[in-house]
Amino acid sequence: MPDTPTARYFLCPGYHASAGQVHDVIDPATLETVGERTEVTTEELSSVLIRVNEAQALWKQVDAKSRAKALHDLAHRIETTDLTDCAILMSREMGKPYPEAIGELQNCAPIFRYYAEMARDEAGKIAGTTQAGSFQFAKYEPLGVSAHIMPFNFPVLLMCWTVAASLAAGNGCVVKPAEITTLSTLEFMKVFAGLPDNLMACLPGGAKVGKALVDSNLTHAVAFTGSVTVGQAVAAAAGARMKPAIIEAGGSDPMIISAHADIDVASAGAVTGAFHMSGQVCTSTERLYVVDSVHDRFVEAFAAETARLRIGNGLGKSEIGPLSSKFARDKVERLVTDAVSKGADLICGGRIPPALDNGWFYEPTILTNCSADMDILNEECFGPVAAILRVPDFEAAIDGANASDFGLGACVFTRSLEEAHEAHERLQSGMVWINNPMIDNDALPFGGWKASGMGRELGRQGLDAFRRTKMVIMDHKPVRQEWWYPYPDNWFLDAGGRKLV
Repeated sequence: MPDTPTARYFLCPGYHASAGQVHDVIDPATLETVGERTEVTTEELSSVLIRVNEAQALWKQVDAKSRAKALHDLAHRIETTDLTDCAILMSREMGKPYPEAIGELQNCAPIFRYYAEMARDEAGKIAGTTQAGSFQFAKYEPLGVSAHIMPFNFPVLLMCWTVAASLAAGNGCVVKPAEITTLSTLEFMKVFAGLPDNLMACLPGGAKVGKALVDSNLTHAVAFTGSVTVGQAVAAAAGARMKPAIIEAGGSDPMIISAHADIDVASAGAVTGAFHMSGQVCTSTERLYVVDSVHDRFVEAFAAETARLRIGNGLGKSEIGPLSSKFARDKVERLVTDAVSKGADLICGGRIPPALDNGWFYEPTILTNCSADMDILNEECFGPVAAILRVPDFEAAIDGANASDFGLGACVFTRSLEEAHEAHERLQSGMVWINNPMIDNDALPFGGWKASGMGRELGRQGLDAFRRTKMVIMDHKPVRQEWWYPYPDNWFLDAGGRKLV
């Protein structure tokens, strides 16, 4: 286990001591102090942004092949660096089970390789000419410096998703880590040391630092992942400055269990969908619409699978770690209490584990007999709670799944090809999973509909988010065009409105 760290640093490479306010970082499993983090000052933030802009001015001139090599070298450093200490820090900061923390870090290198080649290959478009002798094309240029405001649940991987695209497009990047996961983010930032000096920066802090980055004239794009309320504020602030923004604002993802589902597979998938990382995933399954004919069988199997989960410290043998904070657990408790008061049945969980009352733990919880008037059906829970609604048929399940202000992801378990196609055609969400929840792909766009956000991470769209187009019309042989001024006399009408000869 690494020594208790002090995160009184910012800017990578060559961290520099910050003079800002110091805060303790608390382990949510033990409530012990993990270390310290520091908020950068306004003066430090301004100085860093100037330096990143200066570095970006040089980076954007680097040829595509050399830029790709730099990103491949970065990927190699990630692959060959021992990230054990970083993963342990992540577990100690936010409670994530160690296998998930190290797994997150091991998934970071491929995104840099993907965008290294994508940016080299997708550099523009040649259009069919509208005029003989003219070469007409569109090219891409970087935006400048992008600000990346990160969540605590996947603090490094989600950062890499947008940072890789932005660097590949020729931008500089400034990262504001989540307050909860500042230490592990700073530890990971060491892998960027091989990039040009000052091209990457990490500026720890809270809402004040995030707002300053969005408002600054020295940032030119924003990538944000977090709550709907904050996402709306970030989008509004960026929009007021005509600054492009990717907003991933979470969701309350539905899962449909069809009459044609394989119940053994569906129940196991539902456990992972609902309880992975204690339900603290933007694409966690929160609402389950189970067709009446299989409802009781599914609930029984789901509860049996849930009973196999181990609850405890993320550095022990456990699948369910603590929630990230007291605030997070208080919200879960409120939503469960509200549901039960309105008629929901508690199948399992619904309490703090008796043997784990020192940290922010909460048992995996299954609620049945839920209804649309319950708060848990209308808010993002972000905790280990699955709310089940019994529906008469697949049609009703689709309608229920769509009856939400959220639209990030949706999952369906079915062995009917017809239902599978109906689902991806009709579900109102940015992502749809059939028989396999929560999967992503570097080459496919990730993002939501409705209140769940705007813009896309990953895929070609994830790269385009960090660059702008420029149309170029080039006539290689200068020729006086017939449509140029002055117009010929026979283009005009006479006083009687007749065309002149």
